[in-house]
Amino acid sequence: MSQHAATILDCGLAPTAEEVAAYLRDHPDFLLHRPELYRTLLPPRRLHGDNLTDHMAAMILAERARTRALEAEVQAAIEDGRAGATLVMRVRLAVLALMRARDVVETVGQELPALMRVESCTLLMEPGAAPPSRAADRNFGGFRRAGILPLPAGAVSRLVGRGRDARVRTEVTEALMLHAEAAGLVTRDALVRVPLACGTPCLLALGARDAAALPTRQTTTTLAFLGRTVAAALSR
Repeated sequence: MSQHAATILDCGLAPTAEEVAAYLRDHPDFLLHRPELYRTLLPPRRLHGDNLTDHMAAMILAERARTRALEAEVQAAIEDGRAGATLVMRVRLAVLALMRARDVVETVGQELPALMRVESCTLLMEPGAAPPSRAADRNFGGFRRAGILPLPAGAVSRLVGRGRDARVRTEVTEALMLHAEAAGLVTRDALVRVPLACGTPCLLALGARDAAALPTRQTTTTLAFLGRTVAAALSR
């Protein structure tokens, strides 16, 4: 690049067409390392030699790459939508099972894994005092109900997140605490807040071996509904 053009650029001023041309002559591989610029360049109307032909080929390749990227995004969105729809159907089956359940905790642990196509469904609770007028809630708050696992204080908010009702995790932590004997099989899990009337923090943990069973997108609302259904069933 000419010394004058370099001075212009160093001063932060917009270069002239001649200065741009001088820079490109000094750096003939500039576009080679920035193929995305071909999408903003106007192609020549006629071809005059191999050099222009090469530029046209590069522009076509850049546009094809962009098209492939867009197609991949669309396909991913379609697959996410299908996975989300499948999860909705499974949650509906789980809700029906909870509605007819005589023993909700047993239904969660024994029936929901098959209905949800996951390896485990676990109910967990933090320590908490229930209102004395609700005998059933006192049992839950004291962990005297078989099948409900204990959680340390503050675990629900820490794991699910403050202000959130559910989340799907692709990197599973504290698997043994959340999924017990199924921990070794779980590669992805969903953590769902169960809003008990007594106020004791409660969590539903779903552990899956197959990632498709718990899609990461378009699922929070569906899983939150499942958590509310579990809470309603426990309060019966």
